[in-house]
Amino acid sequence: MENLNKIKATATRAAKRAGEQLLKEFFKFDRSKIELKSKFEILTKCDLISERIILNEIKKAFPTHAILSEESGSNSIKSEYLWIIDPIDGSTNFSFHNPLWSISIGLAKDNQLICGLVYVPILKELYWAEKNKGAFCNGKKIKVSNLTDGNAVHTFCHGGTKGDIKTALAYYKKQKLDKLDCRQLGSAAIELAFVASGRTESIMIPGVRIWDIAAGVLLVREAGGQVTDFSGKPWQLEFSDTIFKNNETSSRKDILASNCLVHDEILKVIKKI
Repeated sequence: MENLNKIKATATRAAKRAGEQLLKEFFKFDRSKIELKSKFEILTKCDLISERIILNEIKKAFPTHAILSEESGSNSIKSEYLWIIDPIDGSTNFSFHNPLWSISIGLAKDNQLICGLVYVPILKELYWAEKNKGAFCNGKKIKVSNLTDGNAVHTFCHGGTKGDIKTALAYYKKQKLDKLDCRQLGSAAIELAFVASGRTESIMIPGVRIWDIAAGVLLVREAGGQVTDFSGKPWQLEFSDTIFKNNETSSRKDILASNCLVHDEILKVIKKI
């Protein structure tokens, strides 16, 4: 096993350096410079700047590790360790001067998540989790909420991709009818971090990419929460050659994360959609 202190220090340094540069760019970003990398996905020069900073730090510290990053894909190295990176989760928010964007860095060993970091530069909040060691925000241990009352329960949902928006809208409508507070932030990594820290009770996303949620999944589990697919099976990393080629469909998975207490009820709603 690699030195976890070194892993944490590397991930933290990478995220904070990228975040520092992104904050400089954020306040002067020109929305006319937005590009589309696919029909519904935005790419900015800032995604590439952040990715370059993060990859440089990781490659320097762990040159033999494999990497899967949103913009550049895989480095094709064969290793039991795999870094899963989203240099800006919430690129659309970033592009439109909405401050709810984050940096997500996860690390898996033999396809099992062992470390996860989500950094929200605007809030100066750094979330960190290690397998079997708990979840933390700025060094303080966090845990999921204990709310179950429908009048107080707060949930996030969004489409993940435009192709899945009907599922999200149906869920949203059903939750509103049940008088649950249902919202969307635009950054799955932040939403998962908020579930882990007890700020919200759940998040559901149909068809989300692995790099958006890998770190956040570990955060929720280490904070005492539950993460499954829409059938109720525990969410797990699944890789194939097509994922490493940034295939448009095979790298997307449904996810439901919660404080455990509301999980079964939300699954019932999803299965009726």
